[in-house]
Amino acid sequence: MPELQRLRRDHAAALLAFERENRAYFAQTIPDRGDDYFAGFDARHAELLAAQEAGLDHFHLIVDSDGEVLGRVNLVAVTGGTAELGYRIAERATRQGLATSAVRQICVLAATAYGLTALRAETTLDNAGSRAVLTRAGFVPTGEEVVLSGRPGLAYVRDLTDVREAAARETAAP
Repeated sequence: MPELQRLRRDHAAALLAFERENRAYFAQTIPDRGDDYFAGFDARHAELLAAQEAGLDHFHLIVDSDGEVLGRVNLVAVTGGTAELGYRIAERATRQGLATSAVRQICVLAATAYGLTALRAETTLDNAGSRAVLTRAGFVPTGEEVVLSGRPGLAYVRDLTDVREAAARETAAP
């Protein structure tokens, strides 16, 4: 069963393999990271860990029992009780409910462990899978139109009040 794990230094090799293996697939729906991302991966990984340690961002991987990365779920630009959600799932692991499960788990972590009150997300109109994941995880369109890599999209928001209240009820239950 895949597990959501907070990004660690020892994830570097598996994360790089995930990004390389899925680069062309991801580029079909989101901006390509570019060659510099891969050439400077070790330094970038260290920067992500430093930002995470400072509480500026929260990075997570979906890892299978063999340690292979199946996806990423990130909370970036943490400020004022909110953060921007981003996620990507390996091509071979799509349509298995991993993204929806991981986004729901991140909502719980965001509300409980990270003390956030809301999450923001954006996706293109032609990315039906991502729009469905956001909707299933309780995100609602804000009505704000966005442009992502020259393609029209929508902004979404997820109020985490209900998540925080549900977690408090579970903690208080005998």
